[in-house]
Amino acid sequence: MELQQNPALNYAPVVPAATATERIVETSIPSRLDALPWSRFHTRVVLALGITWILDGLEVTLAGALSGALKQSPSLHFSNLDLGIANSAYLAGAVLGALGFGWLTDRIGRKKLFFITLALYLSATAATAASWDVASYALFRFLTGAGIGGEYTAINSTIQELVPARYRGWTDLVINGSFWIGAAMGAVAAIVLLDPAVTGPDLGWRLAYLIGASIGLIVLLMRMWIPESPRWLMIHGRPDQAHAIVNDIERSVIGGDQNVSDERFTTVRLKMRDHTPIREVVHTLFSAYRQRALVGLVLMSAQAFFYNAIFFTFALVLTDFYGISADHVGWYLLPFAAGNFLGPLLLGRLFDTLGRRVMIMFTYGVSGLLLALSGYLFTIGVLSAQGQTIAWMVIFFFASPAASAAYLTVSETFPLEVRALAIAVFYAVGTGIGGVIGPALFGALIDTGSRNSVFAGYLLGAVLMIAAAIVAWRYAVSAERKSLEHVARPLAFME
Repeated sequence: MELQQNPALNYAPVVPAATATERIVETSIPSRLDALPWSRFHTRVVLALGITWILDGLEVTLAGALSGALKQSPSLHFSNLDLGIANSAYLAGAVLGALGFGWLTDRIGRKKLFFITLALYLSATAATAASWDVASYALFRFLTGAGIGGEYTAINSTIQELVPARYRGWTDLVINGSFWIGAAMGAVAAIVLLDPAVTGPDLGWRLAYLIGASIGLIVLLMRMWIPESPRWLMIHGRPDQAHAIVNDIERSVIGGDQNVSDERFTTVRLKMRDHTPIREVVHTLFSAYRQRALVGLVLMSAQAFFYNAIFFTFALVLTDFYGISADHVGWYLLPFAAGNFLGPLLLGRLFDTLGRRVMIMFTYGVSGLLLALSGYLFTIGVLSAQGQTIAWMVIFFFASPAASAAYLTVSETFPLEVRALAIAVFYAVGTGIGGVIGPALFGALIDTGSRNSVFAGYLLGAVLMIAAAIVAWRYAVSAERKSLEHVARPLAFME
C-alpha cells in the first residue's frame, strides 16, 4: 500500500528552455536529467561524493579496531565505558551536524556545504590523532562526527537530484555500501599500525587517524568540478544557471543537447523562492507527510541501533569473549566488511526492479531473524571467533542494503525544498534513539562478562529490525523508477 502518494503532475506543454514571469518558471530539467543514460559524468559524481561513506567507514572501523590499542595506550588507559562514551560522542556529533548543516544545505545550496563539512571533518580527524585524554578524544570525535553528519545531508540530496530515476535505488545503495570499502581500509591500517614491530603502543592509533585526514585532502580536489544541483537552482531563482549546467551535463553525456521538443520531456511549473520558511518545513515533514515521516523514523532508528551497537563493539566481543589480541582484530573485520559491501552491490538492483517495499521488508526481516539466531549460538558457546565472524558476514550481507535503504527512503520521499533537512532530521532522531544509546549500552553489557547479557542486547536489535520490516511492508512508498517530482511534488509546484 502506498501512502500519501501525490497525484500525477499535470505538466504543461514542453518548452525549449526556462521561461520566467513573476518568478514563475517552467522547465523540463527534471525530465531531461532522468532521461540521460548512465555515463562517466554519473560515475564521477558517485566517486567524488560517495567517498564520504568510505571516510565514515574508515572512521567507524578505526574506532572499533583501535579500541584494544586505546585501552592499552600508556597515556590514555581507556575502559570499555570510556570507549562507549567516546563512540557515542561521535554519533552525537553526527546528529547535531546533520541537523545544522542539513538546514543550511536546503537554504544556501548543496555545493557550498561540500567544502564546509569536509573541512570540519579534516580538521577534527587530524586533531583526534593528538588526543591526550578521554575528554579531548571524545571532543574531537564529536567534531569529526559533526562533519560526517553534515556530509550525509548535502551529498545524499545531490546524488538523488543528479542520478536518473531508473538507477537511483541501486546507486544510492552501492554508495552507502561503500562505507565498507573504508571499513576494509581501516582494518588493514589497524593490522599494520597496531603491529608492535611497526609502531609503538601509543603511536600506531594516532597514525591511523591521520589516514582519514589525508584521504580528505584528495577529496577536496575531486569535488571542485561537481556542479550545484540544477533542481535546487531552479527553485531558488537561478533558472539560467540551472539550464547552463544541464546543457553542460548533456554535452558531456551524449555529445550535445537533448531535443527538448521530444514529447517524452514533460515540464513542471514552479514558483521560485529564496528559501522555505521553517513553519512550512515543519508542516511538510510532520503533518503533510507524517506517515512517510513515521516510516523514515522507524527505518532509521532500527538500523542505527542494529549497526552502531554491534559494529562499534565487535572488537570488544572478539577480545573479551574470544581472546583475540587487539592487533589481530583487523583480520576479522575484512570478511565482515566484504559481506557488507557485497550485499548492496548484489541486491541493490532488486530495489529498482522488485521494488522498495518488497526489498526493504525482506532485508530488514532477514537481518533481524539471523541476528537472533546467531545471538543464541553465541550464548550457548558453540561459535568460535571464526564462526562468529562468518555469522556477522552473513547477517550484514542483508543488513547493509537494509540500512542503505533507510537513507534512500528519506531522501527520495520528501519534496526538494526540505530534502536535505528531512535526511538530517530522520538521521538525527534515528541515530539519537538507536545509535547514541547502542554503543554505550553494549559496552556496559560486554563489561558484565555475561554472554546472556550480550544476547539480550542482540535480541533487542533483532526485534527492532523485524518491527521495521513490518512497518515498511505496510507503509513504505513504491518510489522505484519514478521521478523525484512524482514521488514528492515540490512545494513550489504550480498547477
